[in-house]
Amino acid sequence: MKWRRTGGDGGDLEDLRGSTSRGTGRMPGGLAGGAGGLGIVGVIIALLITFMGGGGAAGFTPDASLDGFPQAPQANGPSFDESAPDPDADLTAFMRFVTDDVQDAWTGIFAEAGEQFPRTTLVLFNGGVRTGCGAATSDTGPFYCPADQRVYLDLGFFRELRDRFGAPGDFAQAYVIAHEVGHHVQNVLGILPQVNQAQRDRPEEANELSVRLELQADCFAGVWGHTAYQRQILEDGDLEEGLTAAAAIGDDRIASQAGQRVNRESFTHGTSEQRTRWFLKGFQGGEVASCDTFSVGFDEL
Repeated sequence: MKWRRTGGDGGDLEDLRGSTSRGTGRMPGGLAGGAGGLGIVGVIIALLITFMGGGGAAGFTPDASLDGFPQAPQANGPSFDESAPDPDADLTAFMRFVTDDVQDAWTGIFAEAGEQFPRTTLVLFNGGVRTGCGAATSDTGPFYCPADQRVYLDLGFFRELRDRFGAPGDFAQAYVIAHEVGHHVQNVLGILPQVNQAQRDRPEEANELSVRLELQADCFAGVWGHTAYQRQILEDGDLEEGLTAAAAIGDDRIASQAGQRVNRESFTHGTSEQRTRWFLKGFQGGEVASCDTFSVGFDEL
């Protein structure tokens, strides 16, 4: 990707890697539980309500919230030393750029619909962190917490993505961030709380609803990728990196890699084929309305 460094401590990234407090779990304001009637994306809400029979909004439980990506065991590296040069300075700067860029794109999409987009913050941590959804460790993988409306990430996950999952490259990393911001978009639109309520009401459908939610976040990541392509900040091979990353973290790929039986009924994020297809659908179409994963049959996802 073609990228530039953004301002030092500002923007949409908070670096807690050197913090002994491991995060504060504080609750930024300004986000209601739902946002109906959003013009170009209203069709998604209408179809979702129809699919779920009109479930109301509800808060997330911590276990349900810490579920942005499949759990990936992290290598236990040395603790972060604030006095030493940061070996991940360039990666941190890139994360800042991507987080800002993804949210700038969504700000524009919402503005076209006459709405404001409340931005989230990417919180970098090392080892463990306290969040509005409870405590988490690096083993959790990247995740979005609806309770405090923040994305959390240990940079060690990108080493796992490259070395363990075979998905290197800066656009693979950008896809991860865009996917998690996609969950924030779902929260802003009221999709996350409605799905959570439906999972509580119909626990036998919890995994299916989770897959639909995750595939929609993949599609939303593709919508941002479309805007990046239009703005000519992508380079040759970037799309392939994103597709490789989406495929690498499919439920079937992870189960096979772990030597486990592939059981589709236990999937919560979607297969490699589904994740790449929905990411590509958003990338090619560039429209939020094309990311409706709730009105099609489960076998058609």
